[in-house]
Amino acid sequence: MTVLLNTLYVTTPDAYLRLEGETLCVMVEKEKRLQVPMHHLGGVVCFGYVMLSPALMGRCMEEGRSIVWLARGGRFEARMEGPVSGNIARAFLAGKLRNSRNVLLRGARDTQDDAERAALVHNARLVAGHLRKLPHAADLDSIRGEEGDSARIYFQSFQYLVRKSVRGDFAFDARSRRPPTDSMNAMLSFLYALLLNDCRSALEAVGLDPQLGFLHAVRPGRMALALDLLEEFRSVTADRLALTLVNREQIRESHFEKREGNAVLLNEDGRKTVIAAYQERKQETLTYPILGQQVPIGLLPHLQARLLARFLRGDAPAYVPYLHR
Repeated sequence: MTVLLNTLYVTTPDAYLRLEGETLCVMVEKEKRLQVPMHHLGGVVCFGYVMLSPALMGRCMEEGRSIVWLARGGRFEARMEGPVSGNIARAFLAGKLRNSRNVLLRGARDTQDDAERAALVHNARLVAGHLRKLPHAADLDSIRGEEGDSARIYFQSFQYLVRKSVRGDFAFDARSRRPPTDSMNAMLSFLYALLLNDCRSALEAVGLDPQLGFLHAVRPGRMALALDLLEEFRSVTADRLALTLVNREQIRESHFEKREGNAVLLNEDGRKTVIAAYQERKQETLTYPILGQQVPIGLLPHLQARLLARFLRGDAPAYVPYLHR
């Protein structure tokens, strides 16, 4: 159980939340585990089987506090909320480019090859150059152009982040998606899909429509806003996990299968391995810069979604992207 950005996140199974005077009490097996003043809370997010008293739900509805239910894995299930009040594309991309640059610089620190270190540092500087151009981009097409150029540079560097002993099985020249044509691209696409689902749930949990984005074009069936939010987390969450699994040989060539049309996909054992590693990664903690405190990685999309909702509803002067340290 954690209170972040005035939101109570309840992750303890079978917890019971009730109203006690002007406070919210969390009971677990008839023992009071937490008591929080109601005026400190803006909402409650419940993971898994968590019960709430009718009095508490009524009080939250009267005062405009949201209550959200998510499955244990983070899938959005339901939301209750009473009456609410209520250039982002640059911010999303600033987060993406800054985090991508940090991944390249980390790779440069870790490699023992001088030539590869020089290439990683050089490309990190190029990405930083595109980051500096973002505030001066004249329109959305120009912003997308900066993103496209920096992504090409970033993925050209990806081969140097893979250990030499496994590069034969995980050769990577460029990003390919529909379909992925090599093992690394197949794993990246799978991890992006998992992360996109978490971003969608986070946006729905704060009452935002994941279909209506700012950076990605809006079209039927496309989760444009969820894709916008995903950009901040691609490199530091999905890419780094993919590299870890490959470099530690937890994922091997035997975890993939080839399909017609040169498509390469994870097989059943591969999907199970990646999902298990992804769920474990979400339980790890790191320091969230805005709060200056440790939070589970799995909550990062929820925290960013709440910041975005505050900005869109006029409760914050700007949206601050997630910047990994």
